[in-house]
Amino acid sequence: MTHAASTPGGMRTTSPPARTGTPDVFSERVHRIAQWALPAVIGLAYGCWAATNRRSGAPVTGWNLLFGFATAVAFMVLYIAVRAVARRLKRELRALLWSVFAGASIGFLCSQASVSVLETAAVSLAVAAGLFLMLIYHYYTRKGEAENQEGPT
Repeated sequence: MTHAASTPGGMRTTSPPARTGTPDVFSERVHRIAQWALPAVIGLAYGCWAATNRRSGAPVTGWNLLFGFATAVAFMVLYIAVRAVARRLKRELRALLWSVFAGASIGFLCSQASVSVLETAAVSLAVAAGLFLMLIYHYYTRKGEAENQEGPT
């Protein structure tokens, strides 16, 4: 048989605090930085992608760079707004909001390439529907955690 070894302070009378969810390995400072750095990085990538789609292989111009940065700023602002609003919504509306945002974002990227309106709409709706189903599944399988999450980011 095995016996518990004695501890320096005698027997412990209270149990250690229970852990819930996944462990948090980053400090509060890292979380604050990531809260603003993530939209900036994603926004710049999105703006670069939109500008690349728009120029269709032509040389880079000043107007193309301006379009890319304007698109990046607009995406960042919308992303931050969706993230702020989604925190206050119930699961179904939160999934719908993120799905509409993703579908519209992909639809805009497709519209900048030389793609027909019907193909753009089809891709946008497919992305939104697929993401909606995944988020509904995610939120309903994690009932306790889903009420306090920021979103799929």
